[in-house]
Amino acid sequence: MPDLNLGDLRIESPTFPAGGAIPDRCSSPGGDTAPALRWSGVPDGTVELALVVHDPDAPLVDGFTHWVVHGIDPGTTEVGEGGFPDDAVVTGPNQTGDAAYMGPAPPPGHGPHHYFFHLYALDVPLGDEPLSRDELQERIEGHVLAQARLVGTFEQTG
Repeated sequence: MPDLNLGDLRIESPTFPAGGAIPDRCSSPGGDTAPALRWSGVPDGTVELALVVHDPDAPLVDGFTHWVVHGIDPGTTEVGEGGFPDDAVVTGPNQTGDAAYMGPAPPPGHGPHHYFFHLYALDVPLGDEPLSRDELQERIEGHVLAQARLVGTFEQTG
């Protein structure tokens, strides 16, 4: 699945190549270490950035949400492995209800799953309330100046 970039906004990871395997240390069984991410091309007028990590291959009706973050300062261009400082962003609930990054954990033997890292440049602030993926998507409707997507894969074999 190709990466998607609308406008000049780009997202990549020094932790894994686009379309490539996410390392075990970033998986749920491996310790839930959020991968490092970096981006560029944030458009003028951006008030904040938002990030959603989602697995559409999960055997659930709407896939599985692994990470929801908003309130990212538009001047920020990267985050190191381990994620954002708690006081720098607002982290919403993942699919398990925890306000944290949850690494890939597809069922063993189900083949590789695809993990979509969606980055949104927004023209409105979303406030300090933690938002679920659905709530975030509803609030950003009509306010996305640009978006970019990075896809990684992960497979549990045993």
